[in-house]
Amino acid sequence: MISVRDLARTYQTGEIEVHALRGVSFEIERGEFVAIMGPSGSGKSTLMNLIGCLDTPTAGSYTLDGLPVEQLEKPLLAAVRNRKIGFVFQQFHLLARNTALENVALPLAYRGGLPAAQRLERAAEALERVGLGERMDHRPQELSGGQQQRVAIARALVTSPALLLADEPTGALDSRTSAELMDLLTNLNAGGMTVVLVTHEPDVAHYARRLLEIRDGLLVRDVPTTEAWSGHAPHAPTPPSLAERARRARRLPVSGRWRRSA
Repeated sequence: MISVRDLARTYQTGEIEVHALRGVSFEIERGEFVAIMGPSGSGKSTLMNLIGCLDTPTAGSYTLDGLPVEQLEKPLLAAVRNRKIGFVFQQFHLLARNTALENVALPLAYRGGLPAAQRLERAAEALERVGLGERMDHRPQELSGGQQQRVAIARALVTSPALLLADEPTGALDSRTSAELMDLLTNLNAGGMTVVLVTHEPDVAHYARRLLEIRDGLLVRDVPTTEAWSGHAPHAPTPPSLAERARRARRLPVSGRWRRSA
C-alpha cells in the first residue's frame, strides 16, 4: 500500500541546508498498524507530512495505493488527501459553531458530488462507529476532550480513506482518555483500517504492531513492537504502561469490519 524508497527532504534556511530526512526506505502493507517514533527534530513529522501528501520530497519515491505521489502536482495531491487519507491531529481542529455531525460531514462537502442528505447520513454512520451516536447535535464546547477527538476520528473516516494518519493523537488527553482513544484506533485497525501513528510516547506506540524509529533523519529501527521493548535494542525506550492501563479501562467497541467505498 505504501512504498517509500530513498526518501529525502531538504529545507533551505538562508544559506544553510537542513536535511530533515536522509534516504528513508520502508513499506507498509494494507491493514498494518505502524507507529513512528523519534525525538524532537528527528524527522518524524517531516515523514508524516510526506506520507500525508502535505509536502513533496526533495529526492526519492513514494507510492500510495499504486500512485507515484512524488510526481503529482498540487491539485492532484489535494485530491489524494481528500479521497485516500484521513488525518487525526493532537489538536482537534473542530469548527466551534458547528455540531459534531456538521464537522464530520465537512470533508464530503469539499469532495463534492454528494447531496447534503447523503453527506449527513454518512457523517452519522461515522459518529456511530466511534460511539458518539447520541452526541451528533452537540457543539465542540459541549463535548469532553476525548469526545472531541473521537469526532475528529469520525471526520477522518467519513470519506472511507485507504489510510488513517494520527499525529500525536493523545497529546492533549489524560491517561484514561488516551487509553480509550487508542482502544478505538486498535479496533478500527482490527476491522481492516491501515493506521500510521506518530508519537513520542512508548506506551502509546505499544498499541501498534510495528515500530519505525527515526533519528537524525534516518530510519534506525524497523521492528515488531513486541521486540521493541525487550531491553536489547540500543534505543529501547521506557517500557509501556498506558497499554496495560487500557486493558483495565472501559472498552469502546467498533462494530463490524471497516469497508472502503468503491
